[in-house]
Amino acid sequence: MADSNGTGAESDYDRIGGGPAVRAVVERFYELVLADADLAPFFVGVDMTSLKRHQALLISQVLGGPAEFTGRELRAAHADLPITAEHFGAVVAHLVAALTEAGVPPEVIARVGAALGAAEKDIVTHPVG
Repeated sequence: MADSNGTGAESDYDRIGGGPAVRAVVERFYELVLADADLAPFFVGVDMTSLKRHQALLISQVLGGPAEFTGRELRAAHADLPITAEHFGAVVAHLVAALTEAGVPPEVIARVGAALGAAEKDIVTHPVG
């Protein structure tokens, strides 16, 4: 099966079921995040519909799907938020849980984790909690 980028190899995006699977993962991810007392305050007053759409586009791109993400750079989007390494770790744990619950293969989750690890420096604005 050709991937969404036309390279001929099946992408992680295609392997997990494409857009519908990504949207389901994003929905579950935000259920977990908003239920987390340490993370929920970051989302007060946030347009969750828009945020979920942006997150689905970003995750799709990370998985090798359509490169349609046009949101702000990660650093700019998180610059005014007091995000610690602990907050970042909790978000990653919730995303891994959502991916695992959706039956995403461990090697795909590992690649998503590697992409998140590379982005940590742009998201963590307060390294010391």
